[in-house]
Parts: sequence; structure tokens; C-alpha cells
Amino acid sequence: MTGTTHIFNSQSITGKPKQQETLSEEELDEFLTSLPKEKGWRTPNLFLFQGFWCQPKEIRAIISIQNHFIAQDTDVILATIPKSGTTWLKALTFAIVNRNNFNVNHNHPLLTHNPHELVPFLEYKLYADSNRLPDLSLLPSPRIVATHVPFGALPDSIKTSNCKIIYICRNPFDTFVSIWHYLCKIRPESLGPLPIEEAFDLYCRGVTGYGPYWDHMLSYWRETAPNKVLFLKYEEMKVDACNQLKKLGEFLGFPFTEEEEKEGVIEDILNLCSFQNMKDLEVNKQGKGAISDFENRDLFRKGEIGDWRNYFTPSMFERLSNVMDEKLEGSGITFTVS
Repeated sequence: MTGTTHIFNSQSITGKPKQQETLSEEELDEFLTSLPKEKGWRTPNLFLFQGFWCQPKEIRAIISIQNHFIAQDTDVILATIPKSGTTWLKALTFAIVNRNNFNVNHNHPLLTHNPHELVPFLEYKLYADSNRLPDLSLLPSPRIVATHVPFGALPDSIKTSNCKIIYICRNPFDTFVSIWHYLCKIRPESLGPLPIEEAFDLYCRGVTGYGPYWDHMLSYWRETAPNKVLFLKYEEMKVDACNQLKKLGEFLGFPFTEEEEKEGVIEDILNLCSFQNMKDLEVNKQGKGAISDFENRDLFRKGEIGDWRNYFTPSMFERLSNVMDEKLEGSGITFTVS
């Protein structure tokens, strides 16, 4: 089974009555009144929950995840902040882990399924429905799932088990531009436009989904450890794709053999998962619902390094540079802005 359509079960997986497992609308509304809030990007407001900003539906899902998700030692958790290479990382990871199950060049699931269908989000797919919990036993092994939450908000079982976490981050300048473009596409008309200047001010103040971005990066960076947390950079993946893919395969426990390297398996996977190939696939041009009810085509814009130069003014560059220098000082995380 390659998709996630049938993993839901109307029965409780904990044995508790339903009302004890999730927040009702009334309980959530009451809880939200206790949280700091700011103007949202695609919802009226973002709320500061457990130290990061998110939307009401996300809060309910995250609480459910923290209460009910039990990690297995063989699980793979892909963690990102939005628009930092999530779709690409999902495709690459799925292709690496399943390369002995599917022919890369013929009838591969990535040719007919969006990567977000094959590697579901915990908060947007598996635990998005407040009325039912997923039957995760129906996910293929190893289970590969994704999340946008910072490390501190992960369920305890993920932190204490032997499951593996892969985190990818992206140059904050390009990440901002990508987030702004994407959310402008899915922002309800009733909220009106979101000028880039207003979005940039929110971003620099840390008010963005699952942000502040710097805190998000640092939360995983500080947990980097062999066989537990692999920290990747989008730009390094783009520039040195073959070596980065070998590193990813080694970490996942699915290393590439010399024979595979000679046969061009790495290059085949990179071609299959390339931005242009995925963007041109019919399922990604016309499908929807891979994430919530959004159009799949909106997930693919440019995927380039340095596109921020087409949008930033000198004052914007200076402001974000100063913010990142201050917040990441002494951490060891650096970005070459090109």
C-alpha cells in the first residue's frame, strides 16, 4: 500500500472515550483566548503555542499527536519548517527506502502520487481529523512520516525511541520568498492581500507558521547526533546532490552499494525526484488534497537558490541579515547568501 487513504479507524486506539482524546471546538476556543496572538498569513490569527506560532487546527492536531503517537524504532521522521525543501526531502527519502520495491524508471509511485501522499504529515493528514485517530499499523514499514513542529514539540516517544529524524533547512531569505508566494496562493480572498512588506515584518519578528525560523532550526541543530538526527541544508543538497544522497541513504540504513553507484541508481533517483520532473508530472499539475485541500501545483514554483534577490530591497536584506546574525550567533549554523 503506497497511499494513506485507508489508515483511519473510527474506533479509539487508546480505549478512552472520544471526548477525552481531543479538544472540542468550545474547549479549543477557550484555550486560544489564553494564548498570545498575531495576525496570520492565511488565517485571521496565529497563536503562540508551546513557544512557536501556529493556527487553531494545527494546535488541536499537535495536541492529539503528542497524546497518541507512539514511535517505533524503525520510524523515519522528516522535519522541516514550511517551504524549506519538504516535498523534495519526502520524495528522496521515499525513493531511497523503497528502491528495491519499485523500479525507478517504470510505474514508480512517485510518478502517480504526490510525495505528500506517500509520506503523510502527522498534523495535516494523520491527525488532522479531530473525530478519529489513524490506524498507523496500516502504514508500510518502515513508517515514514513528516512534521513541521520544532523538536521540543515532538511526542516524547520520538525523542526517546531509536527512530531517526531528518531535518532540512534552507537559506532564510529564499525560505521567506517561497512562503510568501505559497501562502498568497492559498490565502482566502476574504482576508485580502498580504503585501510582501507586511509579511516580511511578521517573518523578521518570528511570526510565521511554526516559527520563529531561527528557533526551529536551532531546536534540531542542537539535537544532531549519529543515528538519531541528521541535519541537512537545502543548498548543499542542490549543489552536491550525489554525495548528499549517499549521506542520506547511509543515515537511513539503506546505503548505496558500489554496484548501485556504478549502475547509476543514485542519478536515477535524483532525476526521478528532480524539481522539474515532479513539477511536470500530471498528478502534480492537476491533483489536489495532498496537503489539506490545496492544489498540488501550488507546491512547485521555482526551487532555485538565490531567488530572494528578485524581491529584497537593500533594507530588507540588512534587516534579515542582522536578525539571523543575532539569533544564530555562536551556534555553528551559517548560510552563504548567493
